[in-house]
Amino acid sequence: RCENMNIKFMSTAFAVSTAKMLIDLELDTFKIPSGDITNLPLLEIIGSQNKNVIVSTGMCYLEEISMAIRALTSSGTDREKISILHCTTEYPTPYSDVNLRAILTLKKKFNLPVGYSDHTLGIEIPVAAVAIGAQIIEKHFTLDKNMEGPDHKASLSPEELKQMVLSIRNTEVSLGDGLKKPSQSEIKNVEIVRRSIVAGKHIKKDEILTAKNLKVKRPGTGISPMKWHDVIGTIAKKDYEEDELI
Repeated sequence: RCENMNIKFMSTAFAVSTAKMLIDLELDTFKIPSGDITNLPLLEIIGSQNKNVIVSTGMCYLEEISMAIRALTSSGTDREKISILHCTTEYPTPYSDVNLRAILTLKKKFNLPVGYSDHTLGIEIPVAAVAIGAQIIEKHFTLDKNMEGPDHKASLSPEELKQMVLSIRNTEVSLGDGLKKPSQSEIKNVEIVRRSIVAGKHIKKDEILTAKNLKVKRPGTGISPMKWHDVIGTIAKKDYEEDELI
């Protein structure tokens, strides 16, 4: 079905026997579930394949994650092929237990791609995870939230999953390059929105310009109000009507 729909097939091995089955299927990416991050035999057989490995870290301390990475690399997996998922293993996860800032901690500690495996209700937390730096999102979805099992109630419908993906894509685009400068869409508004120094009333030629006969008004096509103190005390070189740009 995945081949027909042109999507990548993945499945999580929860035992050495199922890992062997997935190896026979020639998967190019393997997932280590949170509950098996301390399952050394499983880590070693997956590590021996030198494939991409995604390690979920629910219920983990940093040292346990370090041990799992060492097990994978010592078994034959190149370190750069490993990614980490921050995760809270509770269904559904209370917002107070999400701790998205752990994503930043994992990035700094391991210098590997870090994602987020989400078990909260709704879509806002995985979207926020992307905003904070998550590069992979794992989210359960189901055809019926009333089905038996622990995952369904914390899962998304297909339509909700579609909305989550759209929201994440919009978030990725909106993150930008981090440089603070006018955007292309707003440059045209500078002259409209900013202000200039204008005559606050009728001013005659040779009259001294003061705070009493000047004002600051739109548009921003004249002298910037940042030069207010440079203009105050100078002499009008012509007659000005009220609101005319100086």
